[in-house]
Amino acid sequence: MQSTRRFRDKIFLVLKGLGMGAANKVPGVSGGVVAFVAGFYEEFIYSLQKFNGKAFKLLINGRFKSFFRYINGVFICLLFSGMIISYFSVSKILDYLIIHYELHVWSVFFGMIIGSIYYISKDFEDWCTKTFLFLVIGIIIGISISFLDPATENDNLLFVFFCGIISVSGMTLPGFSGSFILILMGNYVLLLVDSVNALYDTIFDVFSGDFSFTANAERVRMLKVLGVFTLGSVAGLVTFSHILNYVLKHYRNITLSLLMGFIIGSLGVVWPWKRTIHKTATDGSFILDSRGEKIIENYERFMPDLSGETYLAIGFIVVGILIVLALEWYGQKTRKVKS
Repeated sequence: MQSTRRFRDKIFLVLKGLGMGAANKVPGVSGGVVAFVAGFYEEFIYSLQKFNGKAFKLLINGRFKSFFRYINGVFICLLFSGMIISYFSVSKILDYLIIHYELHVWSVFFGMIIGSIYYISKDFEDWCTKTFLFLVIGIIIGISISFLDPATENDNLLFVFFCGIISVSGMTLPGFSGSFILILMGNYVLLLVDSVNALYDTIFDVFSGDFSFTANAERVRMLKVLGVFTLGSVAGLVTFSHILNYVLKHYRNITLSLLMGFIIGSLGVVWPWKRTIHKTATDGSFILDSRGEKIIENYERFMPDLSGETYLAIGFIVVGILIVLALEWYGQKTRKVKS
C-alpha cells in the first residue's frame, strides 16, 4: 500500500492532513468528513487499528521497519504531519477568518457538509427499512447534540482523559465535531486554548534556557492536563478505530447510513446564520480565556432576511459544495490511476 504512492500522492496526503486538522479545530466541523469525502477514510481507520498487540511486539523487539510497514507508517506519518502543520498555520488563518468573516466561513462549511451528504449518498444503493432507520437515528443524534447546553469546566484528570477519548470522535466519526463536543463538556478552553498556550510558553522557555516554569504550579498543572488529554486522545483514536473497522467489515451498510445521519444532523451545528453566545459573569461582563478572548458558550440560530449579505452567503455555500465535488473528482481520478 505504501510503496505504490507516488510523490504527488504524498504531497496530496499532507494537504488532506492539513484539511483534516483545520476541520477538527473548528467547533461544529468534523475532520472525519474530510477523510470520507477525500476517499481515504477506510484506509485511515484500517491504519489506526493496526496499533495493536502485534505492533507493540514488533516495536519492543526492535523490528522498526516491520513495525513501520505493519502500521502503514508512510500514510500515518504524512497525514499526521499535515494535521500538525495545520495546527500552526491553516487553523490560525481560520481563526482570523472566523473572527472577521464569520458568516462566509460558516457558509463554506455548510456547503461542504451538503456536498458531503451528496457524495456519500449518491453511490449508496442498499436502502431498506433497517438502513433508513439508522439514518434517522443518526440525524436525531446529530441534531440533538447541536442543541445541548454546555457543562462547566472540569479539570479532574479522569474527566480530562475521558474528554480526550471523546474529542477524537471528530477524526473517526464523520459528522461529529470533537471541538464542539468539548464545548458541550465545558473543557474547550481548558484543553484546546489554555493548556496548548502553556505548552507554547514552555517550549519557548526551554529553548531560551529558562527552566523556572518548573516552580510555576499553574504551568505544571496545565502541562499535566495536556499530557492526560493527549493520552486520552491516543487511547480514543485506537479504540474507535478498532470498533469502526469491525463494524465497517460486518455491518457496512448500517454503519454508512448511521454516519450519513450524523453528517446530516451536523448541519444544525454549522448553520451559517447564528449569533455566538459568550460566557458571562454574574455582573454581565464577559469571561475571558488566557489569551484575553471571549469564551464561546453556544450559538443562537435564526432564519436570515433576504438581503445582499444573505445572497453572498448562499454563494459561499455553493463554493463549499464545489470544494467537495473537486475533492471527489480528485479521489476518482486517483483511484483510476491506481487501478
